[in-house]
Amino acid sequence: MNDFDWWDKSSVQQHSLDMRQFVDFRQATLLNGSRIIEAYNASGLTFTLLPDRGLDIWSAWYKGHPLTWLAPGSPRLPDWGQTWLEQFNGGLLTTCGLTHVGPPEVDEITGAKRDIHGKYTRLPATNIRIEGDWVNDDQYAMTLSADVVQSSLFGEQLHLARRIKLLAGDPTIYVRDTVTNLGDTPSPIMLLYHFNLGYPLVQKGARLISSSVVYPRDEEAWKGVEQWGTYEPALPGFAEQVFFHRLRHDTDTGWATVAVLNDSYGLKFGWDASSLPYFTQWKNTRQGMYVNGIEPGNCIPEGQNAARRSGRLRMFEPGESQTYILELSIVENVAKLPASPESLIGASESLVPNTYCNLTDYTPYFSGE
Repeated sequence: MNDFDWWDKSSVQQHSLDMRQFVDFRQATLLNGSRIIEAYNASGLTFTLLPDRGLDIWSAWYKGHPLTWLAPGSPRLPDWGQTWLEQFNGGLLTTCGLTHVGPPEVDEITGAKRDIHGKYTRLPATNIRIEGDWVNDDQYAMTLSADVVQSSLFGEQLHLARRIKLLAGDPTIYVRDTVTNLGDTPSPIMLLYHFNLGYPLVQKGARLISSSVVYPRDEEAWKGVEQWGTYEPALPGFAEQVFFHRLRHDTDTGWATVAVLNDSYGLKFGWDASSLPYFTQWKNTRQGMYVNGIEPGNCIPEGQNAARRSGRLRMFEPGESQTYILELSIVENVAKLPASPESLIGASESLVPNTYCNLTDYTPYFSGE
């Protein structure tokens, strides 16, 4: 528990009357009108959530070290008159969806226009609740919950219930989302968790640890495929490279794990691959805009049109729900790990089945099967 040898329920209650001394979600409003919720944990992990932007995570630090990249002028209030890229805050988590993830497009059937990565990140979180309680004699949990609705008259009626949980003394963010189709017609569901990592967490020599088959998205990605797992120094004009991964996972739990590590610390990502079978890696080591993505999803960022044609588009029937579970954990003292960095992600040899992670229309860099 991160040197928390003083931590137990009895000792804490003998010395303190308010658990906000150790862990808390603190609501405030910035001068530009943006609502924020500051998450504090005595583990050393702190971050800021944006209720006006779907309760996504903006800034984040561990013991004062930045974990993400922040866009100049952020956080921005949602503005439907600007493009998604103009509204991009950076930040640790930008949720993409709920019916479109990928480039701007015009629907091939209805003619509807869609901006990059969908509407979600401009939707407000409502019904915000904060609760705390002892789980057992060693763990105190603080939970932040809210509702986000993507709704259109005669269109989709989608509800996302988000829960962010902290355990006092544990440098981990627990995310649990449940998406429900409240409408009376089937709805496409495209959902991707766009985790954005920045300097100094990601820098020259940092590595993505992933046990997977790697599929370069396009010609630009093929140029850098031999270094897909290693991050380069910042370069002016660097063209983004995108790699799709078919991950190995635990067949008993469905859990998949990757990690991004530099020489001293890193972040480990885990999620339920039965509901989020796809993993996209975004490499963007461009000077100044040095932000790199770890992106679990129920899709790849190809857009609704391409997903429909490829057979990858997930449809929710009326009343259908799906829960998505993810965890982000700090990795300390990388140089002193008792085993190789690869040991952090487990030793499963089982790939996510093609029936769930269908990338057969892309060419793998190596088979690994």
